[in-house]
Amino acid sequence: MSETSVLQFLDAEALVDAARTRFVEVVTAAQAERGTASVVLTGGGTGIALLEALRKDSGTIDWASVDVYFGDERFLPAGDPERNEVQAAEALLDHVGVHPDRIFRMAASDGPHGSDPEVAAVAYAQILGAHSDGEHTPAFDVHLLGMGGEGHINSLFPHTDAVREKHQYVVAVENSPKPPPVRITLTLPAIRRAKHVWLLVSGAAKAEAVAAAVGGADPDDFPSAGAIGSESTVWFLDSGAASQLDNN
Repeated sequence: MSETSVLQFLDAEALVDAARTRFVEVVTAAQAERGTASVVLTGGGTGIALLEALRKDSGTIDWASVDVYFGDERFLPAGDPERNEVQAAEALLDHVGVHPDRIFRMAASDGPHGSDPEVAAVAYAQILGAHSDGEHTPAFDVHLLGMGGEGHINSLFPHTDAVREKHQYVVAVENSPKPPPVRITLTLPAIRRAKHVWLLVSGAAKAEAVAAAVGGADPDDFPSAGAIGSESTVWFLDSGAASQLDNN
């Protein structure tokens, strides 16, 4: 049965350091068991800060035996600095020896699938299926998530078709309320395939959404409430993000 933990830290730096330590533990344990590990990366300030911190442990993890996926992507031209995969490469992936064939990027708007995000979403779903255990998407070891002030995760925003998706693991978003409007995202069913789902949230502006999601809100209202790992769900919160929880 999945367990949910809420971990509170004084500031974002302490949050990131704790997540870094646990990330290394989970990934190295998976590699000891199977020889490989699979992770889903996220963007955002705290997510990228974690990737930068993981460079300190580049010798601990066998990065050449890690499969890297992305929770969502801005459907922009390849190399655009706003793309999550570009930021992840600069923060971590270009520095730790991840095998290029094991970095599974979502398509760019000028890529081989053309400018159709629906086609790009199907292509990424096919990538997940090719590396699954028969469930159409891998059982990721860790899925990292940031969260927006209204509770969005990946590119799953409140009261949208994407957050309500029950069957598809990857969908296109063409009217994102946060620019750019066109994106590709993993859905809640894909997130729930992960063994461990970690939400990295900092700042008092997100405290209301944190309290609602931790309290069991409807994912249609607060998408982060639907982010649940098959084995564990961990909220890494700084003091601001945790300020509206009942125990404060």
